[in-house]
Amino acid sequence: MVLIDTNVAISLWVENNWTHAARRLLEKDWDWRTESFALIEFANVMATYVRTGLTSASEALARLDEAVIFLTPGFTVISHHRALVVAMTYMVSVYDARFLVVAQELGIKLVTEDVALRRVAPELTQSLEEALTA
Repeated sequence: MVLIDTNVAISLWVENNWTHAARRLLEKDWDWRTESFALIEFANVMATYVRTGLTSASEALARLDEAVIFLTPGFTVISHHRALVVAMTYMVSVYDARFLVVAQELGIKLVTEDVALRRVAPELTQSLEEALTA
């Protein structure tokens, strides 16, 4: 089982610096989990790509549809109260805290390329490369 942040998920559908590692991680373990907020963040990235001319509206909608199918079975939904407590504890956004709460609940590290998040919560996070070598 692998818990992923949105920046790792997006790498499967949008070519970036982490795409190769994200695909290798998927080959290593197909059981990907995430917080339900990931799709909101994913849709926001797609909207930004359309707005800046990096992709078309039809491509963005297609990528979102694929992400919904892939990610939804592995959703963990957490309480807003718990997310706020963790956000205040780690001094991070509630958005990031949602993923940290899932890491706590599942007892596994969040795979994220958010360096700042890894810095403040090293006991709950790891990079793609760390996940691949674990």
